[in-house]
Formats: sequence, C-alpha cells, structure tokens
Amino acid sequence: MNRAIVRRITPSIRTWRSTLKTFCSDTSEKLHGSHGDKAVTDSTDNVPQYDVAIVGGGMVGMALACSLASMPLTKHLNVAIIDSNPALLARDNIKKEDAPDPRVSTVTPATISFFKGMGAWQYVQLHRHAFFDRMQVWDYTGLGYTRYSARDVDKAVLGCVVENKVLQRSLLSCMEDSDVKKKIYPSRLNSMTLHKSSLLSGTDSISSEPSGSLAKLNLSNGDCLYAKLVVGADGSKSHVRNLAGISTTGWKYPQNAIICTVEHTEDSRCAWQRFLRTGPIALLPMGDNYSNIVWTMDPQQAADRRSMNETDFLKAVNDALDDGHGPHPQSERMGGGGILAWLRSDATSSASEPFEVPPRITKLASDRMVFPLSLMHANNYVSKRVVLIGDAAHTVHPLAGQGVNLGFGDANSLSRVIAEGVAVGSDIGEMTLLKRYESERKAANIAMMAILDGFQKAYSIDFGPLNVLRAAAFHGVNYISPLKKNIISYASGEQRLPLFT
Repeated sequence: MNRAIVRRITPSIRTWRSTLKTFCSDTSEKLHGSHGDKAVTDSTDNVPQYDVAIVGGGMVGMALACSLASMPLTKHLNVAIIDSNPALLARDNIKKEDAPDPRVSTVTPATISFFKGMGAWQYVQLHRHAFFDRMQVWDYTGLGYTRYSARDVDKAVLGCVVENKVLQRSLLSCMEDSDVKKKIYPSRLNSMTLHKSSLLSGTDSISSEPSGSLAKLNLSNGDCLYAKLVVGADGSKSHVRNLAGISTTGWKYPQNAIICTVEHTEDSRCAWQRFLRTGPIALLPMGDNYSNIVWTMDPQQAADRRSMNETDFLKAVNDALDDGHGPHPQSERMGGGGILAWLRSDATSSASEPFEVPPRITKLASDRMVFPLSLMHANNYVSKRVVLIGDAAHTVHPLAGQGVNLGFGDANSLSRVIAEGVAVGSDIGEMTLLKRYESERKAANIAMMAILDGFQKAYSIDFGPLNVLRAAAFHGVNYISPLKKNIISYASGEQRLPLFT
C-alpha cells in the first residue's frame, strides 16, 4: 500500500481532535423544513433550499437518503437527489423469471443489518437473492487452501449475493414508502459555488443570508438549488470531488475483470475463489442454479475471453475452477501431519472439511462485461459543505467483494454523524462535524484497501519460494482458530483488524 495514503490519515485525525473542541460552538442555525415534496425557498430569489443534496442516486447515495429517512432525528430533513439516470423515476418491474443480471454485489452481514435497520431489506426479500454460509479459497499451485464457515463464528451466513438492480429498486421502494421530504432532479450537476467565507476550513459563523451559508448547485437542465450539505456519491470520476478541489492518490492495476452470469446443474451455498497466475476467479452463488463469475486477468486475455464463443469460454471457466491451472489442494501436504499439524487440536470445524470441486458450469446466461481495475483514495473526504461517500471517496480491487460494502459503511456512518449534529443543533455542513465522519471512515477504508492491495501484489508474482510462503499463510489461516475467526468477522463488516485478538 502506498505509504503516502497511510501518512495522510495521521494529520487528519490530529485536525479532528483539535477542532472537536468547537464542535458544539454554533447552535444558532435552524434546520429548514418543508411540506410535502415542496422545498423551502429563499425569500430573495425563490431558489429551492435543501438540507442535504445527494449528487448520485446509485446504491450508496440512495442508501444514505434511506438511512436519513429512517432515523427520528433526521427524517424531517429536506433531501434533494440529483442523478440523470432515468431509472430513478421509472418503476420498472423486476421479473424473477428473468436470468440474473451480471452486475451483482456480495453484501456482508453488516450491510444486511444496515438495510434491515432502515427498512430496505424487506424489499430485497421480494426478489432473487442468495445467502452463502461457506467459502473455499485456494490457489493454482495446489498448496494454498482455506475453508471458511459461518459456523466458525456462530453465525447463520457469511454474506448474500444480490443483483445491483435489486438493491437499487429496494432502496427506491424504501424511499417512496417513507415520509422523508425529498425531490429527485433527473439532471446532472454543472457547477457548485460557495460563499467566500464558506471556503474557509475553520468554524466561521453562519451568515444571516441563506445563500451566503449554503452551497449553490447549478444543474444541466437549468435548475439551481441551495443545500447546507452536498454529498458526492457520484462514483469514481466524481464531479463533486473535482469541483471541491479534492485530490486523490492511487494507481491502475494491469488487470481487467470480466463478469457474467452462468448456470450449473446443482445449486450451492458456497462461494468459491481461486487465485491463478493472472488473477483470481470467483464463483458466487445467486440461487436457482445461477452463479456470478468475476474473473481478473490482464487486459488482452480479458478481451480474448470476451470474444470467445460460448463453448470455448465455458471450457476456460471450468478449467480455471477445477484443475486446468494446477492440481487440487491436498490437505495433508501442509496440515495433516506436517508443519501445522500441532494446530489441529484448536482448529475450527471448517478446517477439517475436504476440498470440494465447484459445480460444473453448463451455460452462459448473460453477456460478458469487462471493467478496468484501479485503486483510488481521496486525500480528503470532506470540504466546507461537501462530503464524499462510496466510490467518490475510494475504489478497491474486487477480489473480496468489499467495494460496495465500504460505500454502505460510509452512508451508515455519515447518516449517524448528521443525526448527532442535528441533536446538538449544529450546522450539518460544518467541517467540525464532517471531520468526525472522515476520521472514522478513512481509517476503516484505508485498512481494507491495504489488505486487498497486498493480496493483489502477493499474487502478481509467480516464484517458487514465495508460492510456498503463500501456501503456509493459507494453511495458517485454516488451522489457527483465532486468526480465522477474526478474518471472518472483519470481512463481515466488523471494524476489527484480523489479528490474534
């Protein structure tokens, strides 16, 4: 992990500590409400005014809106959602008999709990979703091998695979059924301006003029509006981030990911991931004998496999998931009487489970889609009256399926911080408040990014001694019970690093 990213978190935390003393210093600003879907307007120029303007109505932006709508302290806030995607205003029905869309998310137990808390999970349950309670991870050498089970941590599931369109529709339904005062602007953000005093990073007092204390947003359709807080949830190429002048650190990986939906003859509640020389391949259960493929490889290979005929592609997938790139793992090579045999007495129940060959793929059930991969991290998550969440703040390698879960974690954290600000009468766009969100989420996101980037780099080298070390690490995880349990808990969304604790 680039040391520059890690170094940036220390001054951010110091800044938060020093500014926290003035957190409650300004309680004079009253939140403006509205009636129905009509925003409160500025008496001077009749421009609509909102408490929160969310730029980007994707899954993470909509999750923030739903979370605000679900909490007693924030459900009265007036919210604008700005997104040109016509699906936000359409009520397209999702037909269960349709083949699953290849764009899916593996949501963690923490994310499921977040959805349940704001009332969105009930809508997910109306559509196709697939829980999994086991996960098998191995590599192409036949040496590295680990199995995880929800039973290892006394849980029912490790996660759930859900189509993105199902998550999006569920959040929209949750919003529509709430009493939150909201308006969706089917447009794009063109420009954003702040009063001169609003550009300061300190705790300057609020101007008596509404337009002097708010951000003004100009949209591509000619509309404009004011907002106390602008939330950039507009993806990795965030226009909000650029307009706020927030810089980023990161790099492109020499890899693309090919994703698609496939069909097999038998259903499974196990998620599979195999590390190959060119990158990992994952098979994620979607229910009804469908699974999602996420296969990372170099760009030329991705282009070649995307253009293959179905027969050749299915053969390549089955080889990658079976023994086409190397032998199956044999547990006795490392654990059954070998150097880690002494750990068996305290091992979890999943450590004794034998290697399973994944179900054989029989049909391609969707188009193949290819995406470039990169790591990106915003050097700051907040500016005066601006805050970033989701991919606008960070992007990660998809090998553990954590990207959208980090975004949902951002939405959960920010909604709680806004509620805390409302509770004490603070201005929700002030830096002293927003820095609390930044310090919490930047630490959590950088830790996960470092782990995922480390895995990517560790498997980018095919070298004999390193292969043995990687295999030993795999087996160590498999047999060292406290470490395995902490890894499962961390991957499930608990903010605890996977150490011997």
